[in-house]
Amino acid sequence: MQSSTTITKISAALVKAQHEMGNAVKDATNPFFKSKYADLNAIREACLPILNKNGISAIQPTCVIEGINYVETILLHESGEYISSLTPIITANHNDPQKHGSGLSYARRYSLQSICNIGAEDDDANKATPVKKEYTPAQLLPYQNKLQRATDYATLAEAWVNIPNEIKPLVEALKNEIKDKLNDTNTRV
Repeated sequence: MQSSTTITKISAALVKAQHEMGNAVKDATNPFFKSKYADLNAIREACLPILNKNGISAIQPTCVIEGINYVETILLHESGEYISSLTPIITANHNDPQKHGSGLSYARRYSLQSICNIGAEDDDANKATPVKKEYTPAQLLPYQNKLQRATDYATLAEAWVNIPNEIKPLVEALKNEIKDKLNDTNTRV
């Protein structure tokens, strides 16, 4: 990281800006990995308005140092103070403009996200994360009874398969205890 001789004013402005910043929304889809990610626009939307409100602009020029292409992310304060960082532009083929553009976009996205210290979150994370339901002992009793009635591995497996997945962690210790008893019984015969 590089900076101006003093960074007192930009530091104070960054503290205020980061206090207001949230995470970028993962609103783009990677078709190859079938995963969601926050694209460059989402990162910019998460930080630029708040940086600007606090007297900070972000610029991302490119440069070549010793034959390696970089994007330099510079946070420039209205006082003239700045901080910057370099991120290499990684591509499979330096002579392919499309691959260079993809590498540049990737470097800009992660560099800006990093220098502003913002994360990314799923836009539907609350929908995707199930709420854990609390079960009373009375609600678990029928499942425990099915397990306790098992007289061999086949009936134990059948009882286990019919237990809903969200309940299995709650009765797994009982299943293992019964399995151990069946093991002891089989070894004594």
